Amino acid sequence: MTFRLALSGLNAAQSDLGVTANNIANSSTNGFKRSRVEFSELFAVSPQGVSSLAAGNGVRVSDISQQFSQGSIDFTDNNLDLAISGPGFFTLSDAGAQVYTRAGSFKTDSGGYVVNAQGQRLQVYPPIIGGGFNTGSMADLRLVTSESAPSATSMVEMLMNLPSDATAPTNGTFDPADPTSFNRATSLTVFDSLGAAHTGTMYFVKQATAGDWSARLYIDGTAVGGAQTLSFDNVGQMVTPATGQIAFPSYTPATGAAAMNVTFDFGGATQYGNTFSVSNITQDGYTTGRLIGMDIDKSGVVQARFTNGRSIMLGQVALSNFANSNGLQQLADTNWAETFTSGQALRGQAGNSGFGLIQSGALEASNVDITTQLVNMITAQRNFQANAQMISTSDQITQTIINIR
Repeated sequence: MTFRLALSGLNAAQSDLGVTANNIANSSTNGFKRSRVEFSELFAVSPQGVSSLAAGNGVRVSDISQQFSQGSIDFTDNNLDLAISGPGFFTLSDAGAQVYTRAGSFKTDSGGYVVNAQGQRLQVYPPIIGGGFNTGSMADLRLVTSESAPSATSMVEMLMNLPSDATAPTNGTFDPADPTSFNRATSLTVFDSLGAAHTGTMYFVKQATAGDWSARLYIDGTAVGGAQTLSFDNVGQMVTPATGQIAFPSYTPATGAAAMNVTFDFGGATQYGNTFSVSNITQDGYTTGRLIGMDIDKSGVVQARFTNGRSIMLGQVALSNFANSNGLQQLADTNWAETFTSGQALRGQAGNSGFGLIQSGALEASNVDITTQLVNMITAQRNFQANAQMISTSDQITQTIINIR
């Protein structure tokens, strides 16, 4: 009997050493969660319960539980490295099967999909046209590899000041090649529907009536309609056009693009002093763009950045959590799988209730503390030695009994 009791202690100590060794071996594994051995005593139980004189039948390993405490965050120079600060797991697709991990070392494969070292694809909530994300479904995160489509200029806002002391030009017949036929001019860049850039020039001509000006638009040296009237009151504020906006006639570029219909907003224009100044020109068109990078914010929103200054939402990282994380089934490669004991996966977004925040350009380190594990190793070793000594002692007692004459 004593041999079996001590043997159960040896087996328990051996399991403790094995778990400690595994923790130490994975002390540098990103996203790894240390394990802890839990023991239970054994008794021979009869229908009437355990006798008050029972000495016990030894020990057994009742559970090897994962400890899901937060690991430290180590920063990297890779935007696709992700760390969760707080509860939650990344959701991955392993050939259609969903697995979960805290290891956020990702990269792109040949198809542009964001994957880990095992080729499992990171799951996101797909974007919705008009804004937001479809949190009712998940999709593989794939980086856009095509160019960003251009957009033709339709609105130009010009903030400027025209000099109040200006006089009508000496040449009353407007000619863009003759500086004596206009007072001021300013240039800007506009884009057609194919993304080609065109040079636009706005000419301003002072009229004989106080406060009146005419504005003429040329694109690539071609007049776009005729003169448009701008009028200011005696305190320098614009009164014509009443809305401040002038819609110029269509201009058909030579690139084969669609006709351009450009509206100028002069609502912020003034007529003060003796200085002509343009403080700001903005237009809503842009050319084609190439992918230059990707940003992921703390809520997990993934944006692709292009050379034309545009950003496209690619999705929002889908996080999962469980009512009983210790019930998850451990898989290889720092992955876990859902089980009946863990409960169904609770889906959510970073920053929402029950989910942590995502840090891009960082990885969560293992939560193994080497000092603690070394102390555990010493304790398990002493337990093993004590049980081995128990077997040796039992053997001596047995030999003593056998040697009785």
